[in-house]
Amino acid sequence: MTASVSPSRSRRAAIPARLAGLLPGLVLTGLVSIASLAVAAGEERVFGHAIIEGLVVAILLGMVVRTFWTPPASMESGVAFSAKQVLEVAVFLLGASVDLPLLLRAGPSLAIGIVLLVILGISASYTIGRVMGLPHKLAVLVACGNSICGNSAIAAIAPVIGAKKEHVVSSIAFTAILGVVVVLGLPLLIHPLGLNNYQYGVLAGLTVYAVPQVLAAAFPVSMLSGQVGTLVKLVRVLMLGPVVLFFAITHRDATGTATDGTKPRFQLTRFVPWFIVGFLLLAILRATNIFPAMAVAPTRAASTWLTVVAMAALGLGVDLKAISKVGSRVITTVTGSLAVLIALALTLIHFLAIS
Repeated sequence: MTASVSPSRSRRAAIPARLAGLLPGLVLTGLVSIASLAVAAGEERVFGHAIIEGLVVAILLGMVVRTFWTPPASMESGVAFSAKQVLEVAVFLLGASVDLPLLLRAGPSLAIGIVLLVILGISASYTIGRVMGLPHKLAVLVACGNSICGNSAIAAIAPVIGAKKEHVVSSIAFTAILGVVVVLGLPLLIHPLGLNNYQYGVLAGLTVYAVPQVLAAAFPVSMLSGQVGTLVKLVRVLMLGPVVLFFAITHRDATGTATDGTKPRFQLTRFVPWFIVGFLLLAILRATNIFPAMAVAPTRAASTWLTVVAMAALGLGVDLKAISKVGSRVITTVTGSLAVLIALALTLIHFLAIS
């Protein structure tokens, strides 16, 4: 008789195998991160300060590596882990170093404005896509990706509306590349528009596609910009749940199935990520002085290092060659949608008198 293996023992045995599978990609992102910090340190020694912060260097260096060398399949899981799970831990730890009362000084009107901006952004982007001749489902994916949280929104909404695989690939490819352009270009608007650090943080949080890109676009400007941008962005991310629910309802046929024949399910826990809850919890503990002050500095340092690792993974995931496979209509739609989103964000900052 063969002895049965308990489920708990099987799970414990699978952990080393899982770690072994992640190790090559983790080593790669770690090396890119170390090189990025070394470049930033070299800038400080030569120029007195970093011309390009380590966060941005990590993205650019990762892109350079990916352009000239495609990492083998054995590294994919580790790079993906760094881009997602490592980033989530970094955002969670960031909550311990934020000044929550300062971030919330704009009051509830900012939260209401964020909701309105997401709705208007999706509507405007979808309209641009349809005018450019994009199919309905592709226009929906581009609109939601631009207005909420980039690839995560696209991946969440695609199965709900029954989008084709090629629609998902097209909407993600150029969005990822343009996101890096925004990270590099958005800070250049600070002086022409006369924005202070708080206002710029709001602008970054309202317009940059993905959470890691918000961190890369805002923290090099100032700590306040980074913290405000992160909080505003996390509120945008929370809009993914209601938006997915909307499309799940509107894309069902009379039998209650989605347009692709499946039965999409709305799961609240999927769209209220643990790291957002953790970020807010740590921020509240810090604001009420429950979180020990002596732990703030090391927690911030850990968050910064993990963020650099996530930035390196983000760069390694950007394939510049993919832009040649994206149609001009998608490129025009994504670019036009971004311009509209920036205009809406600046209008919101002016209307709410955010300063």
